[in-house]
Amino acid sequence: MGVKQALKSIDAFPRAEDHLLQKTQSGAVVSIVGLLIMVTLFLSELSYYLNTLTVHQMSVDLKRGETLPIHVNMTFPSLPCDVLSMDAIDMSGKHEVDLDTNIWKLRLNSHGHIIGTEYISDLVEKEHDHSSHKHDGKDEDKNETEALNLLGFDQAAETMIKKVKQALADGEGCRVYGVLDVQRVAGNFHISVHGLNIYVAQMIFGGSKNVNVSHMIHDLSFGPKYPGIHNPLDDTNRYLHDTSGTFKYYIKIVPTEYRYLSKDILSTNQYSVTEYYTPMNEFERTWPAVYFLYDLSPITVTIKEERRSFLHLITRLCAVLGGTFALTGMLDRWMFRLIESWTKKPSSRSIHK
Repeated sequence: MGVKQALKSIDAFPRAEDHLLQKTQSGAVVSIVGLLIMVTLFLSELSYYLNTLTVHQMSVDLKRGETLPIHVNMTFPSLPCDVLSMDAIDMSGKHEVDLDTNIWKLRLNSHGHIIGTEYISDLVEKEHDHSSHKHDGKDEDKNETEALNLLGFDQAAETMIKKVKQALADGEGCRVYGVLDVQRVAGNFHISVHGLNIYVAQMIFGGSKNVNVSHMIHDLSFGPKYPGIHNPLDDTNRYLHDTSGTFKYYIKIVPTEYRYLSKDILSTNQYSVTEYYTPMNEFERTWPAVYFLYDLSPITVTIKEERRSFLHLITRLCAVLGGTFALTGMLDRWMFRLIESWTKKPSSRSIHK
């Protein structure tokens, strides 16, 4: 009996008799509000617990002998596919002109719709019938052919010049997309008309100022994408009107490892970029282009997915639910005393009268 009494003496939650409890309308309102707050906080904490937490760590990049994948997807609305080429060069001295490594070109009409495809290594498409584009000006075509022959152009160059001029007149554009695999060293790649013979380019455009390198970058990445990655050049649009120039994008690549909760590891790269544009002047000897100059950071970023511990969830629930219960209890007592004081005042006044 003494043990039971001792246990009762340390009871922190003594209960009163039911007939001693007083229930009020204000207490009911406070209880409903408190219950709604506790349910909202419980759902919020549960969502916070179920969401994946990402932790970032940095270390020295120890990778060697691997290639760097470059995913490119761009549109040039003012240049036909026949004149565009992609070149790459890196610090190891490797220089590739008119790359044909998993790169494709899509011919676009003036409305941006696809009208044909070609592999980018095929700078000049095979000749096909253009009878629908012919007109009655046979003497003009003959005179132009004679002029090209006098300049020393062969039949293939003559055909290409005529074809590109017709494409420019029709408002053709080009979409370049695919994957480049380059050495894992600093370098650059660019898309331009550099694959053309300089005299052929001069005959087509009449000068470098007439080469419109307006472009839209739909996607530029250096590896597969992971949750939450942001590639700053995606959906970038640069348009030129009545002028031309060279665009240069200076890219800093950061090697990245993404580790999922399932222990799978995704090796990729993220990057930052700085943009620079140089307009062409009247006596410029170079031709406009779009350059991507990249360098690699010596630091690797590791992103790990983690799940918060269950004990952490229980601790937060006890804190928010207990705090809400205590706060609503205090609010109920204050409201009860306030209402009681207001109801006592009129009764005291009536007694004095």
